[in-house]
Amino acid sequence: MIDLADDDTAAAVLAQVPCYPVPPSGRSPAIDALREARTGQGLAIGQAGVMLILRRPWLALDTYVTRPPSAYLPYGKGDQERAELRCGLVPHVFLEMVLRHLRAALPNEAAAFVTWNEKTRAFAVEFPDIDEATPSRLVYRTPVLPPDWHVVCDIHSHGTGPAFFSATDNADDAHATKISLVFGRLDQPGHEDMASRLCAAGMFLPIPRSPFQGDDHAA
Repeated sequence: MIDLADDDTAAAVLAQVPCYPVPPSGRSPAIDALREARTGQGLAIGQAGVMLILRRPWLALDTYVTRPPSAYLPYGKGDQERAELRCGLVPHVFLEMVLRHLRAALPNEAAAFVTWNEKTRAFAVEFPDIDEATPSRLVYRTPVLPPDWHVVCDIHSHGTGPAFFSATDNADDAHATKISLVFGRLDQPGHEDMASRLCAAGMFLPIPRSPFQGDDHAA
């Protein structure tokens, strides 16, 4: 077999993010292994385009990162996109806990993380260390978690202002795999804004619904 790389660093990169063609039959043990992995990522190339297959203990994501190629490829078409919370939806009580914390900080911005333990399957809320908090600026630190715990949601507020993702948010989220949420208009209980997205492989992907049980709102 011919090596795909001629130095150890390049070989390590290709091993970390492998790339496989989709067979005409559509079935591939290598692609199946990517999908069944606890954690990892790779690419599958088919007639429908290049698909990113990304796995985390709490997330299973299959999403196309290119359009279908204009050239003919003697490969299979490829599979449907999917985004599944392996951890399940977050119980609504944690959303209530987060919103109380965010409102208590008014008029300043505040933050919270929803975490999940892959062994016990328990959720928790972590309130991070805050370096600076004003009505228009927030600097906070991602918590260092014990083994088996993972960040699922990174949440911060915009106080009484609207919910949106700023250029600072984009820079902070660019290299993380997580659900990012921003809450705004917190002075209007029951009418607060929420902006949401899934951050993965440098992409910001829309999510069709809230990650919390009983809350269908997503924007």
